[in-house]
Amino acid sequence: MHCVKLIYSYHDSLGESGRSISADEAYQVERQRPAGRPWVAMCMVASIDGSTVMTGNSAALSNAADRSVLLALRAAADDVLVGAGTVRAEGYGVPRKAGQRVAVVSHTGQLDFNTDLFTSGAGYVVVPMQAPELPVETLRAGTNEVDMHLALQAMPCNFIQLEGGAILNASLTAADLVDEINLTISPQIIGGNGPRLTTNAPDLAQRFHLQHVLEDDGFLFLRYLRKR
Repeated sequence: MHCVKLIYSYHDSLGESGRSISADEAYQVERQRPAGRPWVAMCMVASIDGSTVMTGNSAALSNAADRSVLLALRAAADDVLVGAGTVRAEGYGVPRKAGQRVAVVSHTGQLDFNTDLFTSGAGYVVVPMQAPELPVETLRAGTNEVDMHLALQAMPCNFIQLEGGAILNASLTAADLVDEINLTISPQIIGGNGPRLTTNAPDLAQRFHLQHVLEDDGFLFLRYLRKR
């Protein structure tokens, strides 16, 4: 397990700054399920100038510590929530955690159902009522577009990890359904017009509390909790 340096911890919950800690220690913490839906934690990496992709996906923005954070969060989460475009771009497969499932949000249901994610039964699709019949397990919520309030209410888990893309992030933040944000700042300027964390979200003024800051080789790892 890759270790990172602790820079700041709210209420010193992770100990004194300057020491090295594992990603498991930093992220496998207790989370309280909100009434009627799972706890939703967004996990993303972004460049200094805000892009969440480089050459079409997030791999070039990452490093070993970032990957260890992602794995620690996935190990803590019951399930994963992700958009169809991200599944295609990042090549999602069967989760490492036994029994973990991946909910793939799509407005059309146009996905490759021959991938290991779906043939294994680990993946299922979240679509609106108007979407066509699909050859895999399907959760329908909303009429013309996916209603994430209804979808989350139907998901039988306590903690679900939101892994993008930016448009799915935007829909959940607009509905005030994101309880936690785990953001890695990659020490790169990417330029271009790549997506932001919440591309196409309406104007929002949601306040989050900073819980900790970790560092590794210029990468910053930030954990925020929604102020309720």
